[in-house]
Amino acid sequence: MEELLCIGCGAKIQTEDKEKAGYTPKAALEKGLESGELYCQRCFRLRHYNEITDVHITDDEFLKLLHEVGDSDALVVNVVDIFDFNGSVIPGLPRFVSGNDVLLVGNKKDILPKSVKDSKVTQWLTERAHEEGLRPVDVILTSAQNHQAIKDLIEKIEKLRRGRDVYVVGVTNVGKSTLINAIIKEITGEKDIITTSRFPGTTLDKIEIPLDDGSYIFDTPGIIHRHQMAHYLGDKNLKYISPKKEIKPKTYQLNPEQTLFLAGLGRFDFISGDKQGFTAYFDNNLKLHRTKLAGADAFYDKHVGSLLTPPTDKELADFPKLVRHEFTIKAKMDVVYSGLGWIRIKASQDSPVKIAAWAPEGVAVLLRKALI
Repeated sequence: MEELLCIGCGAKIQTEDKEKAGYTPKAALEKGLESGELYCQRCFRLRHYNEITDVHITDDEFLKLLHEVGDSDALVVNVVDIFDFNGSVIPGLPRFVSGNDVLLVGNKKDILPKSVKDSKVTQWLTERAHEEGLRPVDVILTSAQNHQAIKDLIEKIEKLRRGRDVYVVGVTNVGKSTLINAIIKEITGEKDIITTSRFPGTTLDKIEIPLDDGSYIFDTPGIIHRHQMAHYLGDKNLKYISPKKEIKPKTYQLNPEQTLFLAGLGRFDFISGDKQGFTAYFDNNLKLHRTKLAGADAFYDKHVGSLLTPPTDKELADFPKLVRHEFTIKAKMDVVYSGLGWIRIKASQDSPVKIAAWAPEGVAVLLRKALI
C-alpha cells in the first residue's frame, strides 16, 4: 500500500497509535480516501473544533530537514514575523542553507501601524537579517491573513527560483502555513488546504505542493522556540500574543521609579532618566497598568490572576516566575518581550535611561534598534 500523508500537516497516516503523529481512526481513513481529503485526527480536531493535541517533531528531525534543504539546489523562502523578528529567527540558518538563495518574507505587516512605511520596515529587516549572518537576495513584506502582496510574492518566488524547488522555512507561529494556503488559493482557487492555527508546531512533516514544471514547494515544520511566550499560556490566552488587527500604540508618560505591568505577563520598570513618554506596542486587548516601583512586587503578588490577567487564576500554578533584566540605554531602542511585543525608549549618550524589563523565566528579553 502506498504511503498516505495528512494533507493538513504532512504527517504519515497511521491507525495504530493514538499518541503518535498521523493517527487516524480506520473509519475516518476510509471516509478520507473516498472524499480525497485525508486529514489525521489531530488536524481534523484542530480544523473543526480548534482543539490541539501536543505532538512535536524533535529538534533532530528538524535538523535533518534543514540538512536536506542545504543538500538541494533550491530557493529558500524564510518567513519571519515582523511583530516578533528576534523570536522568529532560525538559529544557524545561514550555515544550513549553504549557498542557496534566501528570500526573506516579513509576514504580518498588517499588524504594524499604517503610518509605518514599507520601505522603512524592509530596510530594518535587512539590517536585522545581516546581524544574524543572513544575506537574503530580496526582502518582501506580506500579510498571509489578509492576502496582502501574495501575487507579488508568487511573482518574486517564480523569478528567483529559476525552475528550482522551493523550501519554505520558519519557526512556529510566524504564519508560514497560512501564507502557503494563500499562495495555493491564488494559484488554484482552493482554500485552506494546510492546517493552520495559533498553536505552535502545527505542521509536523514536510508538505509537498507540486508546481507546473515538475518542481515542488515544500512546507517544512516550524522549529519550536522555547523562549517564546506562546509556550506558557493556555489556548484561550494565545490571542494576546498573536495580534490579528493593526496595533494601536499606547504612550505612557512615566517619571523615574514608576512601573508598567503588561497584564500579568511582564513588567517594565523606569528606574532613572528624564521623564518621558514610553510607547508600548502590544495586542490592543492586553491590559497595561501603571503603578509605583516601590510597591510593584507586592502589587503583582496580590493582583496576578485577577486584575493582572492573563495569566488566569487557573494558569498560575504552571506559570513561571517573572525574571528581571536590567539595561542602561543610550540610543532610541526597543525593549522586546519575545512573542509578546515591545516598548520604545528614547535615550541618547547625553541622556541615558536605566530600565528593568521583567518576563516569565525562559522568555527572552532583548534590546534592538527601534523599528518605529
